[in-house]
Amino acid sequence: MSEQLPSHEAGTRRERVVILGAAGRDFHNFNVIYRDDPNAEVVAFTAQQIPHISDRSYPPELAGPLYPNGIRIYPEDDLEKLIESLDVDRCVMAYSDVSHEAVMHLASRVNAAGADFVMHGVRQTLLRSRLPVVAVCAVRTGAGKSQTSRAVVALLREAGKRVAVLRHPMPYGDLNAQRVQRFATVEDLETHRVTIEEREEYEPHIAAGSVVFAGVDYAEILAAAEREADVLVWDGGNNDTSFLEADVYITVVDPHRPGHELTYYPGETNLRLADVIVINKIDSAVPDDVETVRANVRRANPRALVLDAASPLAIDDVDVLRGRRVLAIEDGPTLTHGGMRIGAGYLAARRVSAEIIDPRPYAVGEIADTYQNYPETGPILPAMGYGEAQIRDLEATIERAVREGGVEAVVVGTPVDLGRIVRIPVPCTRVRYELQVLGRPTLRDVLAPVLGK
Repeated sequence: MSEQLPSHEAGTRRERVVILGAAGRDFHNFNVIYRDDPNAEVVAFTAQQIPHISDRSYPPELAGPLYPNGIRIYPEDDLEKLIESLDVDRCVMAYSDVSHEAVMHLASRVNAAGADFVMHGVRQTLLRSRLPVVAVCAVRTGAGKSQTSRAVVALLREAGKRVAVLRHPMPYGDLNAQRVQRFATVEDLETHRVTIEEREEYEPHIAAGSVVFAGVDYAEILAAAEREADVLVWDGGNNDTSFLEADVYITVVDPHRPGHELTYYPGETNLRLADVIVINKIDSAVPDDVETVRANVRRANPRALVLDAASPLAIDDVDVLRGRRVLAIEDGPTLTHGGMRIGAGYLAARRVSAEIIDPRPYAVGEIADTYQNYPETGPILPAMGYGEAQIRDLEATIERAVREGGVEAVVVGTPVDLGRIVRIPVPCTRVRYELQVLGRPTLRDVLAPVLGK
């Protein structure tokens, strides 16, 4: 931690900045605000939430001529040491799905160490497209952005529009290679060696015939997508705000976590930005919780159109689960920083009277570390897969649960065909869920400004 990164010009002190991130929003903020700013010098990034994304560098090819050596990425745990050793003036908050309380604890750490704590406004980081844009965002991870995005894309395609999906960044590997990524086939997923989290987001779009763009440099990504489309759909990540200025801004809220729409960053920002708010999962939520969310929505954003929606579950093969001892595997980020204790697979298995086996006693390696880092996780297995070692630990945990826990079947509640990635030694079935808007206004109604263009 002793190295001091050089200033651009000897004798000239630019404001020294650390960007606090998780390999996504942080890089975007740097690209659009700091990369070409001669008055500021980003001396480090920090990394949080995602395993294995620190101890690397933002490469000079992406960082630009003001940064011939690139920019180092450190664990957020080193923040106070960084502020002191790199003589930092400003720390910029640039990651999502953290509670308002956690944000202020982070701000207090920064201020106590002697630096300013900054949260950039939405307008500073928006990119503007020459095409119509629909943005789909949420108040928490796991609220239902993915099925909402798929429903939006389906309606646009029915109207004869060529649609490109721009997915929130997940650049967890070689950043140069991930500058601009295009996914049109399952083979593209193999070519780019994507993580399980990336597969969960890209595969359903590809299966529906959509082309997905993602990566690091969203100005270049936007230009590439505009060459292939009539309409762009921003498919958000976590509860981050859109990178694109939107003609229709949709925010999904989750009554399984009532009150979180007002207490998580930047989810509340999405709530207040929305033209359209989708109250999802009302088919499985407690009615009083639905009404709590509805009242909070009305107070925070009375101008928004509100849609009620369900996410009905469909099991590929019910007989695989009925009467058996079942292991439920769920979307990883929804369970970890999303904070959900159960998921679609768990709910589906319970509905057919399967016995749910708790995988936590059988967790090994990095899967055991995940439970330790997120102790509120329930009796479900998060489909963590941010590298080969983690994927192997996931596979070993499944095998141990079968061997020692008597698991007779597996239900996969993630949107990905997990059997293509890990070996599952017992019968396995998938649970699928699509958005079902109830009553009026309909999704087609709220998309009218884009459908008519």
